[in-house]
Amino acid sequence: MHVPGTEVPDSQYSDSKFSEATSNPPVAGSSAAPQASLPDDGGHTKGAGGLTVPFMLLSVMFVVCLIVSNLIEIKTVDLGWFTVTAGLVVFPVSYIINDCVVEVYGFRKARLMIWVGFGMSLLTALFLNLAILLPGGAEWQGQEAMEAVYGAVPRIMVASFAAFLCGSMVNAYVMSRMKAAAGRGMNSRRSFSLRAIVSTLWGESVDSLVFFPIAFGGVLPWDVVFSLILTQALLKTAYEILILPVTLAVVGKLKSFEHLDTVDSSVDYRWWRVADI
Repeated sequence: MHVPGTEVPDSQYSDSKFSEATSNPPVAGSSAAPQASLPDDGGHTKGAGGLTVPFMLLSVMFVVCLIVSNLIEIKTVDLGWFTVTAGLVVFPVSYIINDCVVEVYGFRKARLMIWVGFGMSLLTALFLNLAILLPGGAEWQGQEAMEAVYGAVPRIMVASFAAFLCGSMVNAYVMSRMKAAAGRGMNSRRSFSLRAIVSTLWGESVDSLVFFPIAFGGVLPWDVVFSLILTQALLKTAYEILILPVTLAVVGKLKSFEHLDTVDSSVDYRWWRVADI
């Protein structure tokens, strides 16, 4: 029987019964759920609060994808009947990484990663604008081009950061709650695929609902704004579906390597609880 709120050995997405997980006794006066920890091959304990190398590598990839997508977002691309931004190629990867982290490490780790991504994106924007403000040398001829590419309008920056934070948190929350509610069938391929797709649809929808009205409300006709919201959410979700076999393989490898399969229980889902990992 699987105990909610614990981390259990990887079951390789089979429908077989879960192995019994041993849990640490709760600390007196604590409301946190018991957490199981399993020793790795080197004899070290991997507990709920550990930050392992695979998790850190995923976090680095997450931050890189986020920053790059913001930098290339200014370019528009024609895809048949649709016009999208170049960021569509990269940004959905951050949602896939988010799904992997929630599935293997739980909501707490995903929340930490999202806030790190938010902070590094904000820092990148500040450094770019600082570079724009610095006086150029006598040979410098690219000031106007640099301002056009990197000098984002404050309204767009606010919209982008708010949309990322809201969308990513909603994606992680839906993924976490769906896994906790799935019960014994949570590790079947069908169950993971369903929550990966549904959580992405929710996250991308919230992202678009926040970004486009803030960025373009009153600038573009509202029917165009709503069309962009629908198009972006559906295309990014379609991206998730297309790459789902890769996501399944990565999650399976991660669970096997980390000996973790976290199911969130009694988790404080408040976004600002960054230190709760």
